[in-house]
Amino acid sequence: MPVDRESSAVAAPAPAQGRSLLVLTVLVLVVCGVLSLGAVTMEVGPSGALPALALAAVPVGPVVAAVLWLDRHEAEPPHLLAFAFGWGACVASLGALVLNSLGSQLVAHAVGDVRSSSVLVAPVVEEVLKGLGVLVLLVKQRREFDGVVDGIVYAALVGVGFAYLENVLYLGRALGDDEPAALVTVFVLRCVVSPFAHPLFTMAVGVGLGVAAGRHRPVLRALAPLAGLALGVVLHSLWNASASSGVTAFVELYLLLQVPVFVAALGVALAARAREARLVDRSLQVYVRTGWLRPEEVRVLASAGARRSARGAVRAAGGRAGVRALRDFQETATELAFRRDRMRRGTDRGSAEEELALLQRLAVERARLLALLPPGR
Repeated sequence: MPVDRESSAVAAPAPAQGRSLLVLTVLVLVVCGVLSLGAVTMEVGPSGALPALALAAVPVGPVVAAVLWLDRHEAEPPHLLAFAFGWGACVASLGALVLNSLGSQLVAHAVGDVRSSSVLVAPVVEEVLKGLGVLVLLVKQRREFDGVVDGIVYAALVGVGFAYLENVLYLGRALGDDEPAALVTVFVLRCVVSPFAHPLFTMAVGVGLGVAAGRHRPVLRALAPLAGLALGVVLHSLWNASASSGVTAFVELYLLLQVPVFVAALGVALAARAREARLVDRSLQVYVRTGWLRPEEVRVLASAGARRSARGAVRAAGGRAGVRALRDFQETATELAFRRDRMRRGTDRGSAEEELALLQRLAVERARLLALLPPGR
């Protein structure tokens, strides 16, 4: 979600501090990514890792597109989306490679069956590590994290990043076996049948953190993320158990549990997006009454379909410049709506000066948009 430029001086760190934090963040992601990829390459060899990097990328585009499709009211900043993906692919994956190995050794020593670690250890380790990435975004970018939809988007992208690196490992192993049938099986199961598995598990944590972000009660803010984490761990454990129990058990659990869970998760995501539309409509009504917005503008802003139609009409009349101006107007108005809602719920201490700055920017962007359109539009 776009950060309003007028208030950034109040809410954001000094420019030098911001640049230092950015450099540090990129450095951490790069180092963790190099270490993760290096560990995978050591296991499967360069001849397995390089083709696996390409094969594992096949489902990434469609899954990311599906996730971003949910986030059409207030698009998240690209650098935060990149951080979420990078956390999953670099930080969480490196942590999982280390901790899963240690956990497997402990389980083998305790019960003598290392296969149990995929059900008892890996789901806990991986969901905690992935969930930490979403928590970091909530804590450090509080004004960009408005509720359940944001939690779903960030969590899903963390899951996509983690799944990408994990798929490189499994595909690389299959390539190393030099058995085409094994490679096809791994690719179909991980990249075709279950590309949403890791995003789905982590989405449970994202929903919990999204609920916490929108509530003021301390008990609910603590319990919602923990409940989401527990659900994600359980789903992950069941998935791993089915994957190691033979084809019949896998298919049965996939059809009887995973498919219904995916449908339910999609329903939650769509319901959350519909709630956002109502929130935009409700929060902007005060600006209709005070003359900052017109009723027809709010109706368009509160509907994803209407916003898309408006961009199509403006593209035909005002070209790309008109579309950019309309997008800026829509994003500022949506940011204003979410800011107003946070202030109403007491989760944002935004000042009247910040609100006025957003309103003034909105007026400037409307004027710029109208100047790019033919008279009478």
